[in-house]
Amino acid sequence: MLRIAKKLVQTASFETPNPAIRVLPRFYHERVVDHYDNPRNVGSFDKNDPTVGTGLVGAPACGDVMKLQIKVDENGKIIDARFKTFGCGSAIASSSVATEWVKGKQMEEVLTIKNTEIAKHLSLPPVKLHCSMLAEDAIKAAVKDYEAKRASATAATGDKSATA
Repeated sequence: MLRIAKKLVQTASFETPNPAIRVLPRFYHERVVDHYDNPRNVGSFDKNDPTVGTGLVGAPACGDVMKLQIKVDENGKIIDARFKTFGCGSAIASSSVATEWVKGKQMEEVLTIKNTEIAKHLSLPPVKLHCSMLAEDAIKAAVKDYEAKRASATAATGDKSATA
């Protein structure tokens, strides 16, 4: 949809008598188009890496699926992030923005990122707010996964030292 709209916008004249063609530039904000055309941090980390947290979320209503991964250092700082999203331009843009915003932040900090901030940054219309909600949920799920791995590793280390 985004590519079709963009193509129509590029080929349409603003003197076009058809009002539908004149409205197309307003479908997506330029930040959405930028993150869709040039998504940041696309890819994956090894989900078995103990320094990686993976959040996988989906929206059954529209079929969007988002995987967001964070790589965390020993001090709890997110040093890198990656995403893979199957969905509309707004979902891809929300994922891309989320990965940019989490990098360099502490775990507690990223949990304060709200979908409303992402939606405002991208100027998402109300019908696309679920995309920014997916991004917020993916961040929380990635943090939860990382913390579960860390707790599991700590418990395993504690068990070994108790038997030694």
